[in-house]
Amino acid sequence: MSDKAMYRATGKRKTSVARVTLTPGTGTVTCNGRPAEQYFDRAPLRAMALSPLVEVGLADSFDVTLRLHGGGISGQAGASRHGIARALVEADPNLRGDLKRAGFLARDARAVERKKAGLKKARKRPQFSKR
Repeated sequence: MSDKAMYRATGKRKTSVARVTLTPGTGTVTCNGRPAEQYFDRAPLRAMALSPLVEVGLADSFDVTLRLHGGGISGQAGASRHGIARALVEADPNLRGDLKRAGFLARDARAVERKKAGLKKARKRPQFSKR
């Protein structure tokens, strides 16, 4: 890792996409130009988004820049977690085993199921009437 190094990755969750840039630094995290404490105002979401850095013990070694769009705040936190983990693997391939064991490299494929024709929602059927 050199001082001019820059590691990029993309993370996804539901309909959210996080474009992540890691640069060697002091641990500053910005999300869409705002500090992470302001963007992810709830502590559990902030902890989930930054958990890959904490898992490998590099929270104070990298500055993280996140460009988030789509979905809601929870999906964006999950996308951030996925993207940061992928960027860390790009920075140091030896971290792959730890991150994979923790489940950070798996893309959570759950998404909203589409509504089907003839149904009220994705699975809810109209009420049956005998007469």
